[in-house]
Amino acid sequence: MIALPRAEAVLHAHAGSRFTAAVLRVERGGEAAELAVGQLGPGRDIVQGDTLFDYASLTKLFVATAALRLAARGVLALDEPIGAWVPEWRHAGAGVTLRMLLAHTGGLRSGVDVRTLDDGDVRKFTLEAELAAAPGERVVYSDLGFIILGLVIERAAGVPLAAFVRREVLEPLGAGAGVGYLPSTQLRARIAVTERCSWRGRLMHGEVHDEKCYAMGGVSGHAGIFGDARTASTLARSYLEPERERLLPAALTREAVREQAWDAILRRGLGWALRTSENNSCGRYWSERTFGHTGFTGTCLWADPERGLAVVLLTNSVYVDRNDTRALRQAVFEAALLDAEAAAEPREAS
Repeated sequence: MIALPRAEAVLHAHAGSRFTAAVLRVERGGEAAELAVGQLGPGRDIVQGDTLFDYASLTKLFVATAALRLAARGVLALDEPIGAWVPEWRHAGAGVTLRMLLAHTGGLRSGVDVRTLDDGDVRKFTLEAELAAAPGERVVYSDLGFIILGLVIERAAGVPLAAFVRREVLEPLGAGAGVGYLPSTQLRARIAVTERCSWRGRLMHGEVHDEKCYAMGGVSGHAGIFGDARTASTLARSYLEPERERLLPAALTREAVREQAWDAILRRGLGWALRTSENNSCGRYWSERTFGHTGFTGTCLWADPERGLAVVLLTNSVYVDRNDTRALRQAVFEAALLDAEAAAEPREAS
C-alpha cells in the first residue's frame, strides 16, 4: 500500500496560498493512492477524489493519443504531410507532418492573444498566420499546432473532435461520464473553480479557462477537456505499459515517449514532454526516461518507466494568481516519488 506522508505535508503547507483545490494521485505496481485537499473554491464544497479540473494543456495528451489511434489504423501517417487535410491552411504545402505537429516542430507560432484579434476568430488566425520557424527546424511549443491537429483529426475521422476523443480515448480509459469537453452545468458541484476572468467578467467554473479555446466554442486540440486525476493517471499508465496495447500498438506507444526533438528546456516526444533536467516540474530523482506534461491552470502529470510510476497533480492554482508554480510542482513530485519508493522498500527486501 502506498502512503503519501511527504506529499501530503507539501500539499497542506500550500493549500489556500497556492491553490484552493488539489487532488494528487500516485500509481505504481498495481497500487494507487490519492489525496484530495481543500475546497472547490472559497466557501464551496470539499474536494473529493473525483473532483473535475480544467485540464488545460493536459488536453494535448488526449488529442495526441486520438491522432495516434488514427495513425495506427493507417488513416494518418506520422511522416506524411498533413496539408491535404487542411487545404485552406496558408502553409498546407510546407511539408508539415503529423510527427512535427505532435513534437511541436511544425514551425507554428506558440499562440495568440484573442483580445488582439479584431474578429476574435482564432481558427482563421491559425490558418493565416506566418510560421515562427521552418518546419522541422526547432521546437516551438505551439497551441496553434494543436489547433491544426484538431482540424486534421476531425476531417480524417469524419466526426467532431470532442466526440472522437470521447469514443477513442476517454471511454477506452474508463473515464466517467463527466470527463470531456463542455461539461454540463449539473457537474459544477464536482468542478473546481478556475479563475475570475477580467476579460469575461465572471468566475470560470466549468467553463474553459483558455481564451483561445473559449473563443472556439470550448473545443480545441490544445485545451478544453475537464477531467479527474484517475483518468489522467490511467492515460499515463497506458504509455507505461506498452505491451498491454490498451490504446495503441506497443511499437507506436514506445515511439510516442521516445525523443523526437531535442530542446534545452524540454525534449519532445509525440504529444509528450520528456524530462530534460532537474529544472523541469517533476524536479529531482525522476529518471531520464520520464515523460509528462503540464497545464496552465495548475495541472501536471509525470510518469517514470524505470519505476513504473505515474503521478498526477491537479490544482486550480490560477485562482490564486498566475505566478509560476514550478517550485510547488517540484516539491510535490519529488515527495510523491520518495513516498512511492518508501512504500516499495519492504516488498523489494522480502
